[in-house]
Amino acid sequence: MKQALLMCWTTFKRLPSAWLLCLQFIILILSVLSYEYAPYRAATWVLGVLVLLVIARVIRQTPVFTLLGLSFVVGALFFSSLVLFGMKQVWVLITAHAFEACAYFSASYGLLRYMFHDRYLTKDELFAAGAAFTLMAWGFAFLYSICQLLVPYSFADPDLQAYQPWLDLLFLSFSVQSATGLADTMPVSPFARMLTMIQMFFGVMYLALIVSRLVGLQYISHLPHRKSEQEKKDT
Repeated sequence: MKQALLMCWTTFKRLPSAWLLCLQFIILILSVLSYEYAPYRAATWVLGVLVLLVIARVIRQTPVFTLLGLSFVVGALFFSSLVLFGMKQVWVLITAHAFEACAYFSASYGLLRYMFHDRYLTKDELFAAGAAFTLMAWGFAFLYSICQLLVPYSFADPDLQAYQPWLDLLFLSFSVQSATGLADTMPVSPFARMLTMIQMFFGVMYLALIVSRLVGLQYISHLPHRKSEQEKKDT
């Protein structure tokens, strides 16, 4: 048992972004299971913020940014716990979602800095690319939730609901960010459409910058090897 735990810890230190991505998929599954129960959704949010608390120790950040990110995490934990224990006032939900969105965005930014800090491509950076994408999608889903809490009927769906379920907002966020357009929920209010346009821009820029960088780093990593082989052939 001790050896297995030690092996898991070693893997975690070597591939922290891979663990983060796996935990996010677990949170997504829990979101499906807790679709109709608000307390379980709050517990899922708390688990998501705990994930951010874990990655705060492994991503490369400046001390000021680490302090700022941890403050977002602590605030998200506190207000999500209030939601979990039954405080469902609008201001509590808005504050909890705001802290959670800031925590997810700060973690996504930290992973981007981690990927751009050198000119070498590692396995963990490949997982970090996927983790940063999903963190950004979760952050915008929280912003959409704030939007509909402030302005009911901000999103239109076939059922004409004033407040969309969390899973529908998350599905909308992934659809907008990946530019697939599969969601049947449409932004209606000006605030919702503004957030959607911002996410469209960041989603397209993320795919363009990250994919081009990963391809470039993969190409650069093979250049010295190819040059040495060519020199040997010439001699």
